[in-house]
Amino acid sequence: MTRHDKDTRDDPRTSLSAPTDRSTRITRTIAQATALAGSFPAIIIAVVLVVAWAIGGLFVAGGYGSTAYQLPVSTISSIVTFVMVFVIQSSQNRDTRALQAKADAQSEVLNAIARHLGVEDEQHLLTRLVGLEEAPEREIDNEQEQVRRSASRMAGAVHEHDDRSGE
Repeated sequence: MTRHDKDTRDDPRTSLSAPTDRSTRITRTIAQATALAGSFPAIIIAVVLVVAWAIGGLFVAGGYGSTAYQLPVSTISSIVTFVMVFVIQSSQNRDTRALQAKADAQSEVLNAIARHLGVEDEQHLLTRLVGLEEAPEREIDNEQEQVRRSASRMAGAVHEHDDRSGE
């Protein structure tokens, strides 16, 4: 495979094929587990199990106070909760990183379009924020405020331009 082939294999302008599947067996398994755990049938099964456990307590000697009755449910729920925290966090981390990469790519494309059209970006808003997710919270807050101020100025300038154009 040449360098050119590698650089263009996912480029829709040069290839009609679908993007390369980058998943692994582990990431597919985690995605399936999170999808299954959050599905409607899984919620119904969980509710049915809780109701069955609650009703079953009425027929056990010692009822709900019986350690033998509480221990299995407590142990199983602790283990499932522990594992699902990591499965869900892994899935959330991957989703967040993928969304961030897509947003960064869109910023780069918008920056290229703006340069091509001669649009001024004196504050480098289109590319300055790439990688901001790695910054401390205070820096993120400062950048967010700066973007909001810039957006307000831009909205005012557009409104002012529209007013002058409409006269």
